Amino acid sequence: MEQLKHECGVAMIRLLKPLDYYQKKYGTWMYGLNKLYLMMEKQHNRGQEGAGIACVKLNTLPGNEYMFREKALGANAITEIFGSAQKEFRNLSKEQLADAEYAKENLPFAGELYMGHLRYSTTGKSGLQYVHPFLRRNNWKAKNLCLCGNFNMTNIDEIFSKITSQGQCPRIFSDSYIMLEWMGHRLDREVERNFVDAKENGLQGTDITDYIDDHVRMSNVLRTTMPDFDGGYVVCGLTGSGEMFSMRDPWGIRPAFYYKNDEVVVVASERPVLQTTFDIECDQICELKPGEAVVVNKKGEFSLEKILDQRGDSACSFERIYFSRGSDRDIYRERKKLGDLLMKPILKAIDNDVEHTVFSFIPNTAEVAYYGMLGSFKRYINEQKIQAIESLGHMPTHEELEKILEQFVRSEKVAWKDIKLRTFITEGNSRNDLASHVYDVTYEVLEKGVDNLVVIDDSIVRGTTLRESIIKILDRLHPKKIVIVSSSPQIRYPDYYGIDMAKLEEFIAFRACIALLQDRGMQSLIDETYKNCIDELKKPKEEMQCCVKALYKPFTVEELNTKMVELLRPAEVTTPIELVYQSIEGLHTAIPDHKGDWYFTGNYPTPGGMKLVNQAFINYYDNVYQYEQKF
Repeated sequence: MEQLKHECGVAMIRLLKPLDYYQKKYGTWMYGLNKLYLMMEKQHNRGQEGAGIACVKLNTLPGNEYMFREKALGANAITEIFGSAQKEFRNLSKEQLADAEYAKENLPFAGELYMGHLRYSTTGKSGLQYVHPFLRRNNWKAKNLCLCGNFNMTNIDEIFSKITSQGQCPRIFSDSYIMLEWMGHRLDREVERNFVDAKENGLQGTDITDYIDDHVRMSNVLRTTMPDFDGGYVVCGLTGSGEMFSMRDPWGIRPAFYYKNDEVVVVASERPVLQTTFDIECDQICELKPGEAVVVNKKGEFSLEKILDQRGDSACSFERIYFSRGSDRDIYRERKKLGDLLMKPILKAIDNDVEHTVFSFIPNTAEVAYYGMLGSFKRYINEQKIQAIESLGHMPTHEELEKILEQFVRSEKVAWKDIKLRTFITEGNSRNDLASHVYDVTYEVLEKGVDNLVVIDDSIVRGTTLRESIIKILDRLHPKKIVIVSSSPQIRYPDYYGIDMAKLEEFIAFRACIALLQDRGMQSLIDETYKNCIDELKKPKEEMQCCVKALYKPFTVEELNTKMVELLRPAEVTTPIELVYQSIEGLHTAIPDHKGDWYFTGNYPTPGGMKLVNQAFINYYDNVYQYEQKF
């Protein structure tokens, strides 16, 4: 499939012991920094456009830096930022480098709080200024705020209007910067509240500062900022006074996991990252609940705070299908089940001819679903063998048994991911030619004109790679029929919660739908949907519904599949092609605890999502559809 970009990955560590403790037990005071590096490398799949880290030292004296940050762009950003963080370590003696007290007093990134972030842009905004973490400075420790997250907000225009109406003036219009300023504003108010309390208690001078540092409650800040945001998010932050927090959206769209013992509190976007980094069991790790926050105060006291009431049960199913690491225990099982459930429609597509069918997959994320698909066909073949033996009506001879038992499921690695398209080549024809060679094929693994070829992928989004590369290279094997299987249902609607699916016209399922409407003289439904979307946007956001659903209602999944094949088939390919998609029911059976399926159903969990999908169709109609009708 085409590479999809996911919003981000996060990693946080709060050391609960002095640095000298880790030096004595683990042989290095850099225990926290090293673990942060491992956690980020293990989540490299979640962001390769940039990365950043931050650190806070506790109990520093005035005149000494206590907050540190490094950011870098590119696929090698993790290596670069950790190299920069440790550049001052290179000229130290072994004795100095092993001295935790010396490190705490003299070296950067020798602290107790660490935060890391991996970025994929889904907004089209790029550059170092958009790489997390973001830092808001102040001379009061408690007012310093460092923020990062895995989020995409659907109502940033509303938040922008709200904070500018109060007199604030954000430098950049992006959800990250606006969240930083809005949360920073509320942090200022929390500090000022404690300042008043300290004065009323008769405190003066630095005693007031100490009181503030010890009594800031980040849960207050979160409760006065996060109710305004609509979207999918895990927001993480550190303050200069030593507060750490991580909060999950109340719909449970984006994932977060945490682990605590008497040495550390850690947070990550994915569970197996924590398992591997800290050598712990799956059941020792907890998932952050929707609307909940992990909070660790300056003293190292851990608490789970309910910030918002849960507003939905919409954990992202695409996390399970594609983005998250397949090494997670439950995700592995779910992906296998997705493949397993596709046996019946595949059998129909190959006319039950398993004997003359080769099964394979598109590398690499579909591999687990492929194992599930193979398992279902192995069971099917075994049932056929049992029936054949039982139907004999007598004790089978050796030759009869041999003939029956030699039936098996034929599986081969057909497709190989060969190269990455070099982005410096911008000329269209050259790019298309290179794209056709992204995959290669294993030759002569099936009988030409006799064997069917079934290949499974995790999803079919835009169809570009299928058209430009995969179908062409599979056709080189000259199969009787090509069956392309998607372990997920048809992707019909954009995402607005952190995945780069924002335009309807990019989806092959949507383009097939529009083409069918035109083929059957039903353009009036397109015009009607446009008007309905405009009317829908006049309603209060909470009352909006997805009008785009109406476009798909006249057609069955099979009709859309047939049209998609027409649109995807390269001119030179004549081999019969059929698409097989996972059903919505199959999706929910395989992934019962992650009900966020808006990509497939249009059932957006938040009002902002409903608003944006209607606006997306208006944008398509105004900028694409009407233009195409003129030519």
